[in-house]
Amino acid sequence: MAMLAVLLPLLMLGVVVLLGRYEELLLPQDDAGRREPVGVPPAAATATSSRAPAGTPASSP
Repeated sequence: MAMLAVLLPLLMLGVVVLLGRYEELLLPQDDAGRREPVGVPPAAATATSSRAPAGTPASSP
């Protein structure tokens, strides 16, 4: 019984991992169009990095 208590969770974990691999093979996803190239910063981050966010009051001198 002790062996069953030790081996059953390991067996169940193996089944879950194998099902995940099977799903990846069965339903491949094309991520090429959704990802940005490496090393190119997003346009929104570079355009607004020097300006204050909208709605921020001006600083007083």
